Amino acid sequence: MSYADYLAGEPLIVTAALTGGVHGKEANPNLPETPEEIGRAAAAAEAAGAAVVHLHARKPNGERAFATERFQDIDDAVRRHADDVVVQHSTGGTGAPAADRHLPLRTDPPPEMASLDMGPLNRYDHLTSENTRGTVDALHEEMRDRGIKPELEVFNDGHLNEVHGLLERRDLANPVYATLIFGGGTLTRPRPRNLLNAVSNLPDGALFNTLGFGRHQLPLTTMGILLGGHVRVGLEDNVYYRQGELATSNAQLVERVVRIAGELEREVATPAQAREILGL
Repeated sequence: MSYADYLAGEPLIVTAALTGGVHGKEANPNLPETPEEIGRAAAAAEAAGAAVVHLHARKPNGERAFATERFQDIDDAVRRHADDVVVQHSTGGTGAPAADRHLPLRTDPPPEMASLDMGPLNRYDHLTSENTRGTVDALHEEMRDRGIKPELEVFNDGHLNEVHGLLERRDLANPVYATLIFGGGTLTRPRPRNLLNAVSNLPDGALFNTLGFGRHQLPLTTMGILLGGHVRVGLEDNVYYRQGELATSNAQLVERVVRIAGELEREVATPAQAREILGL
């Protein structure tokens, strides 16, 4: 994907990351946590222009959950409230046993997509999300067997190397779809030049999604639109609408990026168009 794709009018896929697995209502009381809240948030995000919803599961106390049954409850709520949105599950997890990472893939029906973290990350002061090659390969194998499209989560330049390595080890269905992530810690530093470099280092023919944490969400997703890529917004990545002002909902963040895409004369993809673009 490139600026030429933007000029050609390639439709823009907007993903809404509704809840995440770290912060909760203490960070923003509008962040959805229960299956019913997440289902309603998915419907509102879809109505605002999101084609994909990225889902984490929460226990009743708000803590991160991996249980298949909890993801099933959320999926059922999403399908009850939303129209046709693409469901994408998270398989990431700091300190979680490898076996638990597979549980979000086992709903009935399985999610159409699932995230696949491409390498290790430091989390907080004493935790590391390992994401060994063995874990990555095992998750990819189950995704392949269950017909789930992997969304390759690239948190830094080393993870870009791991994308190329995964393609050497495994047959990934085309098109390869990678989310380029920018923020603090072991993530790529959120600078415009770093987004350009990351895009230039993707495998030939790969599609990309742009994700910036916090205040970097707005400028970097705008760049992603201009570079012909796709974008992810939502309360998982950014709880503010602007400095000092909490976002009222995931839909509010979707509406803004859709409005920017409109000003830049780029069509926003429907869920059906997203499925065609991603080969679901």
